Amino acid sequence: MPLALLALAIGAFGIGTTEFVIMGLLPEVADTFDVTIPMAGYLVTGYALGVVLGAPLMTVLGTRISRKRMLMLLMGFFIVGNVLSAVAPVFGLMLAGRIVASLAHGAFFGIGSVVAADLVAPEKKAGAIAMMFTGLTVANVIGVPLGTLVGQQIGWRTTFFVVAALGVVGLLGVAKLIPDMPRAEGVRLRDEIAAFRNVQVLLAMAMTVLGFGGVFAAITYITPMMTHVTGYADGSVTWLLVLFGLGMVAGNLIGGRFADRALMPMLYVSLSGLAVVLALFTLTAHDKTASAVTVFLIGALGFATVPPLQKRVLDQAAGAPTLASAMNIGAFNLGNALSAWLGGLVIAAGFGYTAPNWVGAALAASAVVLAVVSSALERRTRTDSRIVTGAAPAPPQRTTDHARSTLGRP
Repeated sequence: MPLALLALAIGAFGIGTTEFVIMGLLPEVADTFDVTIPMAGYLVTGYALGVVLGAPLMTVLGTRISRKRMLMLLMGFFIVGNVLSAVAPVFGLMLAGRIVASLAHGAFFGIGSVVAADLVAPEKKAGAIAMMFTGLTVANVIGVPLGTLVGQQIGWRTTFFVVAALGVVGLLGVAKLIPDMPRAEGVRLRDEIAAFRNVQVLLAMAMTVLGFGGVFAAITYITPMMTHVTGYADGSVTWLLVLFGLGMVAGNLIGGRFADRALMPMLYVSLSGLAVVLALFTLTAHDKTASAVTVFLIGALGFATVPPLQKRVLDQAAGAPTLASAMNIGAFNLGNALSAWLGGLVIAAGFGYTAPNWVGAALAASAVVLAVVSSALERRTRTDSRIVTGAAPAPPQRTTDHARSTLGRP
């Protein structure tokens, strides 16, 4: 794998840290601004919605500059947003900082996926994408737990200052290691938009929303769930997030490996397993050991879907993949926003801190249904294509048979 993938992984590490670290700090942030836990959950929802809106906006704005320069600009947004979050005197300003930081997220991973895929041979594209996303998953093993620990022991504002510093490192990595790869010649904005006419692109994005939304339904509220239901101490949330991150790393690498071999079967297995595990989490959340195992499995099964879903979008929008790739990252975060909102609703309605797990299971199960539909449509399209292709040679063959019959040949 090219060294340039390391630069993408560094940027992904910083972005992954700021996206997920807030989940371990919701109680501290809520206390600082004197808001409820569901209200503090809007910091997750707001970030996710910012990714959804920022992915197409930033990608369109970057159509006239090289991909490397666009990646550097996006890291600049990331740094500014995290500094703003760190110094925010009121909740509204912190939410604004989260949204500014989120503007970099979708376009960075979207453009980064295209760059990563272009750096390697066709049969290694999913593996290259997975390598970039490894930075995101490793952030959950190292960055998020350490950020949570720092936030609980020193203060959550310090955590966001450290995250901003990670952004500076990511910016320098992109500047130093990424080759200057200009935008593909001849690909216009209308070509990028036209990719969304492909129903398979839309189905893949819908699977992304529902499948990964299932993960966030449970993980957004992991801190109150583990402390109030399971009985863990506040400090234990750190190593639980490490388990989640280790699961993400394992799932991401497995997903990248098998997506290059059997993409749709990989999605069937990971999405179905995710739905089952999330449903069981309602029960296992009452036991410390079982809940720890479940948290690992949610991370593994959830992130096993990332490389195959991202590769499927790139394959289906092969002629103009940049906007579709970025929008699929937005789809991941639309799922995050939807599930965090739904999870907050069921908690606020009095169903308890384990109720979001049922929401997640339902979302993941819906993604499985869409995967089956997508495969069925693809098989039908291939069959129709073979029928049309096979019909053309038929008339010449009949003419030849007639000629042979006339000559008395068998």
